[in-house]
Amino acid sequence: MKKIVKMLLVALLVITALTGCNNGGKEDEPKTIKIGLSGPLTGGAAIYGQAVKNGAMLALAEVNAKGGLQLEINMQDDEADSTKADTAYDELLDWGMQVSMFTVTSGAGTGVAPRYDEDHIFALTPSGSATTLVYSDTKVYETTFQMCFSDPNQGVGSADYIKEHNLGTKVAIIYKSDCVYSTGIAQKFVARAGEIGLEIVFQGAFDDSSATDFTTQLQGAKAAGADVLFLPIYYEPASSILKQASDMGYAPIFFGVDGMDGILTMKGFDTSLAEGVYLLTPFAADATDDLTVHFVTEYQKAYGEIPNQFAADAYDVVYALYQALTAGNVTYDMNAQTIADIMIAQFTTMTFDGVTGTSVTWAANGEVSKAPKAVVIKNGVYVNAE
Repeated sequence: MKKIVKMLLVALLVITALTGCNNGGKEDEPKTIKIGLSGPLTGGAAIYGQAVKNGAMLALAEVNAKGGLQLEINMQDDEADSTKADTAYDELLDWGMQVSMFTVTSGAGTGVAPRYDEDHIFALTPSGSATTLVYSDTKVYETTFQMCFSDPNQGVGSADYIKEHNLGTKVAIIYKSDCVYSTGIAQKFVARAGEIGLEIVFQGAFDDSSATDFTTQLQGAKAAGADVLFLPIYYEPASSILKQASDMGYAPIFFGVDGMDGILTMKGFDTSLAEGVYLLTPFAADATDDLTVHFVTEYQKAYGEIPNQFAADAYDVVYALYQALTAGNVTYDMNAQTIADIMIAQFTTMTFDGVTGTSVTWAANGEVSKAPKAVVIKNGVYVNAE
């Protein structure tokens, strides 16, 4: 009998303790909007993920300092891998994610885009540019949006820039055939080139198994007389291409897109090899407008380096989310689905001014509308190409 009474008393004490903890937890829980994000913080694409994290955290500190609606960001490492991004999504759901910054890379985001749509959670990616993040062949994902240019827009914009600025008359392309980001841009570039009379003289492909030796592709481009080499690829293979082209004495104008941003901070890379390389990007760190000057100055203070486009887009994502959340009178105790409805209404009607564009708007399919910029690398830094 004494043993039973003792057990009941222990059980009662445990329940009382748990109840006290639960009540205390609710009282102590920060009254914030929980924003989820996944991206590569380790692995070959970590430069992108770290830049996004830096830009987002800088903006987070600034908006929270305003003293109004408070935000909280939880970033999970997905190593730019779709399976790990799926796991990260589960972790963020368990954490209580109400809004999302989606994924950093397209490959990681393609698999979880339908889950955001099915769970009706609003997501705005800073840098996942594949259209598969915002719509599939059969439907538009209602809750997923992009801050960055979509792949088709990068392909079209690059072809137009090369043509309009007379960078060359014969263009070669080297792209990654097993990467949705690279193939998407390359396909639209080729199509647009045909429409505007830009001659494509060579196309060379590679994949994960051949991403270190580009001799064949470079020889093909050189033999075809290409004076412009379009590289819709990420910075790691691009760094090898620049080195191998230099070694063989081939010096066309190299033209890349946002995936090449980060090449100047790549460990062990000789930045002199990137001299004169063009990039199509929404962000130029040397711009003199007040927003950009403030962002670049504060970023350098915080992280000791000049921000790239990934950091800039992430910075803008946080501010755009903040603008929509406050305009929509969102409160921390709303569920993700209610917030998503408010955010969709805001993003399809609002105009946003940021460091990656002014008078920025979004279509109902989640694609962003803003003017592209071209930068060129001079003396190891990006400068406005205009």
